[in-house]
Amino acid sequence: MKIEKLTVPVENRPQMEWGSDAITEVLSQLDLPFISLTPGASYRGVHDSLVNYLGNSKPEMILCLHEENAVAVAQGYAKVTGKPMAVALHSNVGLMHATMAIFNAYCDRMPMVILGATGPLDATERRPWIDWIHTATDQAALIRNYIKWDDQPGSVTAAVESLARANQVTRSYPCAPTYVVLDAGIQEQRLSKPVQMPNLARYLPPTPPAPPSQVVDETWRLLNEARRPLILMGRVSRTRKSWDDRVRLVEALGACVLTDLKIGAVFPTKHPLQPAWPGARITPAGRSLIRDADLILSLDWVDLGGTLQTADSGDTQTVISCTNDQALHNGWSKDHYVLPKVDLSICADPNSLVDALLVKAEGNAPISRIGWPPKFQPAESATMEKDGEQLLMSELAASMQSALAGRKVTWTGLPLGWSREELDFNDPLDYLGRDGGGGVGAGPGVAVGAALALAGTDRLPVAVIGDGDYLMASSALWTAAHHRLPLLVVVANNRAYYNDEVHQQRVAITRGRPVENRWVGQHLRDPDPDLATIARGHGLKGFGPVRTTVELEKALAEALSEVDLGNAALIDVWISPRGYEGAPPEMSNQGRG
Repeated sequence: MKIEKLTVPVENRPQMEWGSDAITEVLSQLDLPFISLTPGASYRGVHDSLVNYLGNSKPEMILCLHEENAVAVAQGYAKVTGKPMAVALHSNVGLMHATMAIFNAYCDRMPMVILGATGPLDATERRPWIDWIHTATDQAALIRNYIKWDDQPGSVTAAVESLARANQVTRSYPCAPTYVVLDAGIQEQRLSKPVQMPNLARYLPPTPPAPPSQVVDETWRLLNEARRPLILMGRVSRTRKSWDDRVRLVEALGACVLTDLKIGAVFPTKHPLQPAWPGARITPAGRSLIRDADLILSLDWVDLGGTLQTADSGDTQTVISCTNDQALHNGWSKDHYVLPKVDLSICADPNSLVDALLVKAEGNAPISRIGWPPKFQPAESATMEKDGEQLLMSELAASMQSALAGRKVTWTGLPLGWSREELDFNDPLDYLGRDGGGGVGAGPGVAVGAALALAGTDRLPVAVIGDGDYLMASSALWTAAHHRLPLLVVVANNRAYYNDEVHQQRVAITRGRPVENRWVGQHLRDPDPDLATIARGHGLKGFGPVRTTVELEKALAEALSEVDLGNAALIDVWISPRGYEGAPPEMSNQGRG
């Protein structure tokens, strides 16, 4: 990874002279190794202190071309590490750019400390015009409904405490972004003496809430008495130890498991006790598994109520839900989903429940359950005809699996149509999940953040993203090239907003209107954007468009050679929409070329 060289090397930290020096001093003590940013005058004081007071170290600046990308990078970093990094946003306009990415991170329950900024609140200190339009009262009101906590401190000393609190709050379960607005006047205030730093070891996040012993006993009893218990593995810890503990508990209980592609890998996909493939939506086998279970234990599952409703599971099952996610629920955002019917509600960190149940399981023989897990017949693969100049998603998946064999791969994202047979996750870093809020444009930035977190390890970050996602945020990849982050990006390019094309077909059928018009206002053609050229323009190694398996194999070999040299590379692969999840079988790309 490339570290930015300082114009004037900082051998020793200078004396603390300015408000921004104190602000960056506390950042340096909060275990925030990086700060992603797009420069802006509203935090020029902090920027100077990051460079000339801290020496661009702890946190090191990660330069981005768009504030939305800066937040997405922090989200990707948190997906790998489970820890926050800092983000700096320029005034109200920078925050406006970043709002969608903040919403994604909030729905994804990812931690980050975001530093906002504003022109001087003291009107007599504002420069004409620019400081006035970049000053806002209650700036955080723009995002308060989808952050965990915010503040606008009125002094340098208050800013130190505010940042310590923001760090504490964002790391506490359930995690979500925090936001601190820094007055430009406070940043640029000359200090009469250095600000005394608090002992930040006394401002650590609290221990996550654990379930009471009697609740653990009751949960254990219900699990043991059940004939067909099912555990829905949701937002749980993704450390290797926690992964192994979950496997041990499931095997001790003889319970089945279902996972969800909306979140990262939390359980081995090909374990015999996970008999149904995970999906971004519940698969037919997953629905059957839910219906057949007589007890369901939800470990912070995303949309428990909606999942049970979709599976049409009825009211005959015992449902146990362990989560404290309601701490973040509000009336504005509906990311609390359908209200689930629950028999035992446990307001605790699900990892604590797993730990407690594992203690009770130790020393007991594994439970064997007759007819559980059920035996599902493998789904017959539909025969897909080639579209001439476009590959099938299954062909892309197979070629990539072959080219990446023997490597430790971290999939930073996968498209909806990815072949479930290719989902072989055996480690929490094998797959990082989706963007959280369904905001198109997150994929490139999240991939860069993951690459930042994985730099120097034996893991290769690989992102498979859609063409719409890429075109909205391709500039995020400049950051990977600039900071020399090894990264492979493959664009599954169907040259359309295809998910919306499917929606238009459904509306047309419902209304008795011509389905052949579904492509209008959806296709990204005439001209076809040259995705590889865009990547090369941002400093990546660009390949494509690739239209055949032979071309794909060659491009993958060349791209991986570049990644092995420490570069970021992108391959544009033309993909047929046939076989996409949710697409009617008769759908094909029959619109204009």
